[in-house]
Amino acid sequence: MTGRNLDRRTFVELMTAGGGAILTPRWLRPATSPFSEVRPVRVRGRVTAEGEGLARVRVSDGLSVVMTDSDGAFEIPSSTLRDFVHVSVPSGYEIPVSSTGTARFYERIAPGSGDQQAVAFDLRRCRRNDEHHALLLLADIQTQDTEETTWFLEQTVPDVQATLRAIGDVDAFGISCGDIMYDHLDLFPEYERGVSRMEIPFFQVVGNHDMDYDAWIDESSTATFSRHFGPRYYSFDRGAVHYVILDDVFWNGVEYFGYLDRVQLAWLEADLKMLEAGRTVVVAAHIPILCSQHVRAGEDLPSPHTSVTNRQELYRLLEPFRAHVLTGHTHEIEHVFEHGVHEHVNGAVCGAWWSGPICFDGTPSGYSVYDIRGEDVSWRYKATGHDESYQMRVYPTGTDKRAPDEIVANVWDWDPGWTVVWYENGERRGAMARRDGYDPLSVELHTGPDLPPRRTWVEPIKTGHLFYAPAAPGAHVTVEATDRFGRTYSGSPDALRTNPTGPNGLQSG
Repeated sequence: MTGRNLDRRTFVELMTAGGGAILTPRWLRPATSPFSEVRPVRVRGRVTAEGEGLARVRVSDGLSVVMTDSDGAFEIPSSTLRDFVHVSVPSGYEIPVSSTGTARFYERIAPGSGDQQAVAFDLRRCRRNDEHHALLLLADIQTQDTEETTWFLEQTVPDVQATLRAIGDVDAFGISCGDIMYDHLDLFPEYERGVSRMEIPFFQVVGNHDMDYDAWIDESSTATFSRHFGPRYYSFDRGAVHYVILDDVFWNGVEYFGYLDRVQLAWLEADLKMLEAGRTVVVAAHIPILCSQHVRAGEDLPSPHTSVTNRQELYRLLEPFRAHVLTGHTHEIEHVFEHGVHEHVNGAVCGAWWSGPICFDGTPSGYSVYDIRGEDVSWRYKATGHDESYQMRVYPTGTDKRAPDEIVANVWDWDPGWTVVWYENGERRGAMARRDGYDPLSVELHTGPDLPPRRTWVEPIKTGHLFYAPAAPGAHVTVEATDRFGRTYSGSPDALRTNPTGPNGLQSG
């Protein structure tokens, strides 16, 4: 601490951010402590477009949220405890980008003499109406070495480029939903190379493998991430939708767990208070707010490593809105409906950690494409290297040894709004039965101490999107799955592909 008197706001912020950290003797604090040199900073600035000030634009330092006045001016009483001041890019304006294409909507708080700082945000109007826009969500790219970054650049990036060409002249942006890296943060520039090739603005979510593990406290664990991508939580608007990026990975110096710190929740409450009730709000975070792995495993409580321990606070803040939460982390797909929130747990770009073409629930490696028209949100999972119609894998009778008399269909992006029916020799036989089970291809590729070759610790995981029906051996079987948007997809065991695809020549369904 300096000898300078701190105002009440800064004192409260210190106590909120670090608990009792400022009461800890100096000799016990880590060298990376953010509490060592704290002083007030008054940040003044202006938000403009084409030389004119923009009124009622949100600007924040990660705690306070203010609106610009009629001339675009704003003022925030902040402190050196805050890392950034950032603008919540309003609807109708382009997302500012860095030289690599990552979103650049922030300035670092670095006051000069007199504890004052001036910042300016100059925006440009969108050339397209963003009421209709697309979001590409890439979860768990998770590259660990140059070989895996090459796969990302040579497999995922061209696939995204093809998807964008198919979307056409629609406003689009991307979100990398955490675990961009697999601990090797020196490879962030390789990810940025991929972003520059995809040629749409990308926002980044911090994941547990994107952190500085030598940090003693959570506030210091995102230093490298923030040097590349700025603040760890913020908001922006596209069309009629309000987007929020959160950091729900809490690092205590020894391990991580799912948790939203109190400063972040205070900021989120201030941010959402500026919205009218009923708005569509889309939140992106890394760790699922609540996943169902514990239910499928027969356990009473979710692991703190795969769900957010104080999720009730987030549910409370989202209650007035039509809320979607987009997460990753678990390398599987599921849809969770809780407290009026629809959570989309997304499949992984890297599949089962770049060990082959699928996640360990059988979902193909890939990403999600969201189509937003006004406040209506629709989506589809895009398997890397496959047509967008590839939404299931159907196995012949007897493939699942636990169900020797039944066919099995893995409909990976299933949610309760889908219907899944089957036909035998051209005759409709009715709905298939959904049961928890293990995807047969995952069992084949991932079971045993020596499989898969690159990640021998990967094992199949019980999933909730398998469908079963009793079919006669040798019968011609077709499965039809219709999603909640009325789109119908079909598949059959006859079409089960076994050609080598993906890294290491592993087999894909």
